[in-house]
Amino acid sequence: MSTTGEPPVARREMLELLARGLLTQAVVVAARLGIADLVADGPRSAAELAEETGTRPDALARLLRALVALGVLARADDGRLSATPLSRALEDGPGSIRALAAFVGAVTWRPWGALGHSVTSGEPAFRHEYGEGLFEHLGHQPEAARIFQAWMTEQSRLHADALLGVIDLAGVERLVDVGGGRGTLLAALLEANPGLRGALYDLPEVASTAEALAAPGIADRAEAVGGDFFESVPGGADRYILKLVIHDWDDERAIRILDSVRRAIPSRGRLLLVEHLLPEGDGYDHAVWLDLNMLVMTDGGRERTVAEYRDLLARAGFRLTRVLPTSGPMSVIEAAPSP
Repeated sequence: MSTTGEPPVARREMLELLARGLLTQAVVVAARLGIADLVADGPRSAAELAEETGTRPDALARLLRALVALGVLARADDGRLSATPLSRALEDGPGSIRALAAFVGAVTWRPWGALGHSVTSGEPAFRHEYGEGLFEHLGHQPEAARIFQAWMTEQSRLHADALLGVIDLAGVERLVDVGGGRGTLLAALLEANPGLRGALYDLPEVASTAEALAAPGIADRAEAVGGDFFESVPGGADRYILKLVIHDWDDERAIRILDSVRRAIPSRGRLLLVEHLLPEGDGYDHAVWLDLNMLVMTDGGRERTVAEYRDLLARAGFRLTRVLPTSGPMSVIEAAPSP
């Protein structure tokens, strides 16, 4: 095949794909420098931004040019930079994506560079690069753990409205949020259901940070419980919800978690798994990227199809009753204890 002259469309598209993958770092650096917050209240010149971020003016100007080209910033006729909908997503505050950008730069970028190791060996590139698993790493890297938990909290805020639209808790007396992090989702569910009582269950060091459960109107109906979901979960609740928990684990350990719930749940209870579902066909879906991310970042984690969740649940003593799509990228998988 000739390589002279104008590249064909496929080669141009591939060049663009590779370039945009590397340009992720432009967004990561913009997030770290707080560029979105600096332009939030009005346009700034490149020189002003360089002074406020402590960066070299010429180098920052080149970064800003790329951010404008990507639509992250806008440039006025006088050359000043201003906010766009994309930059708003990086501003500090509820629903921000900034913590994810920070986590990509601080933790994720390096193991993704070793994706080939995962594909060749089947082992997580994270362990190959850092010498330990993701959750072990977070256990003794306070800054990485802080960023990770901040993103989990913002992710829960982003997903809460979509989940409230499909999760019906009318008449439910008690709910346990297993692996519920800092309690953002549980707080939203309690606020929307005044007759509901809830327990957050997570590792003791995580459960102790569940400040969202201290809000007025919620605190007297909520508790945070520390423990290990591989061993047990609090018993006797009408509903158990696990959001983005099962996808972190291989089948064997996922079944151990589900078995803990099966031993705790009454016959009338229901299990709600909130997960991204892989499409049955070959079309692109956000879950396709996430599945590759699980390969890179975790010891056996994976996204699954509806059929795979049905099988996983059956092996743990549950039967899948229905799947509820949300207005977002996730679905709610409802299951009942098998007789």
